[in-house]
Amino acid sequence: MNTNKKKINVVLFKRDLRLQDNEAIFNAIKTDKPTLLLYIFEKSLENDPHYSVRHWNFIKQSLVDINKQLEHTNTHVLCVSSDFIQVFNIIGEVYRIDTVFSHKETGLKITYERDKAFKRFCKNNQINWIENINNGIFRGLKNRANWIAKWENYMNEPLFVFNPKKESFLNNQEISELEKMLDKTNLETVPDTVFQKGGSTMAGKYLQTFLDERYHQYSYHISKPLLARKSCSRLSPYIAWGNLSSRQVLQKAATFRLTCSDKKQIDSFVSRLTWQAHFIQKFEMEEIMEFESVNKGFHSLKKKQNENYIEAWKKGQTGFPLIDASMRCLNETGYLNFRMRAMLVSFFTHNLWQPWQEATAHLSQMFLDFEPGIHFPQLQMQAGETGINMLRIYNPIKNSYEHDPDGEFIKKWVPELQNLPRAFVHEPYKMTYLDQKFNDFELGVNYPKPIVNMERTRKFASDSLWKMKKNPIVKEESLRILKLHTMAEIGDSE
Repeated sequence: MNTNKKKINVVLFKRDLRLQDNEAIFNAIKTDKPTLLLYIFEKSLENDPHYSVRHWNFIKQSLVDINKQLEHTNTHVLCVSSDFIQVFNIIGEVYRIDTVFSHKETGLKITYERDKAFKRFCKNNQINWIENINNGIFRGLKNRANWIAKWENYMNEPLFVFNPKKESFLNNQEISELEKMLDKTNLETVPDTVFQKGGSTMAGKYLQTFLDERYHQYSYHISKPLLARKSCSRLSPYIAWGNLSSRQVLQKAATFRLTCSDKKQIDSFVSRLTWQAHFIQKFEMEEIMEFESVNKGFHSLKKKQNENYIEAWKKGQTGFPLIDASMRCLNETGYLNFRMRAMLVSFFTHNLWQPWQEATAHLSQMFLDFEPGIHFPQLQMQAGETGINMLRIYNPIKNSYEHDPDGEFIKKWVPELQNLPRAFVHEPYKMTYLDQKFNDFELGVNYPKPIVNMERTRKFASDSLWKMKKNPIVKEESLRILKLHTMAEIGDSE
């Protein structure tokens, strides 16, 4: 072994694509060794069915933003396409890697297994690997005793300030030499105004406009598919990919609350951050949720896959306008408010009676803010397979009249219906033959007929799931889950 190699630290970015309040960077630059900032576009994740191009573009934009912020430091993030061990082996040919700094990632099983393999690699190569807590999520918890207090303490700790010295990082020239040895990733993305753009700079703008003006209608518009786009914070992708830490958001919101004119709205917003952490912590403690229902009693629930149903749902061609508008909006923009997300899953698992596992890949690919710790617990909760939550089967017609009364959202995303009278926009299948002729519209040609009978399928799902709640295993598991996870301060409801 070449003992003359320059010793360096490596900060391994994952879902913490920011410089401020990044403990890994903070700890690395406190040492007396230069630090290499590294992001690896992993081949295994690029091929994973939960990820899509919109995620990788968001990540690339985030890295471009970081590099722009780093211009004055004569360094940039080394961005390569490969896998962890291969990259570190090549870097190890040039430098002696002393310590790797990163956060503990609550991710998919594939990332968990990757981390276990990387841990073995570090041990075999005398590399220290220091992992820090991310967003108040604690690994290895056996119960939730004092979790709220621990989370709140974490959230109230001072932010990690990015304040590097001139010698803190490997310089641009040194990184360029490494890039010649590796598969450097092109960070260019095609400009697209439909999707939110990644990066801490853009995240800060969204947070600021929310606190400056948009928050006033937060709790009133949160369930409205059209109005939520403006009145909600729209911070979820920035938190999911780590452009902002939850702590940054919470502390700024708490400071703003002291002088704001509408404290109730800020309280409602902050409660969502707590709710978010609760679910991610739940997933961290029960990784089985990626593949199977957390309540083992529901493993006996067998639903027959219907590919025609699944495809109609994915494409927004079910014959139920609010369902179709919501899916088409999500497919095109990567964003949908919470209630409409819940409704899509409810319709899929209850009315179409499809296994929630068949919805997971499409939704995760479409959600720009895909966060495993939110994704899987929510799928199961909306599918009614936790055993602890109130069974909630969303009625898309009722929700349509209530949250999109004039059909504006529907007409925007289902243009086939935009010239129909208001009542028929919500329920086009109620049009008579004369109604269709008068409006130059043919059901089944211009727009699909409903693919299921909503009332009949709703009753079947309700009866089936209520019957399962009486199953001894479901009851036993429900008690276990309640004991392990549920706290009166938070709960598991919308």
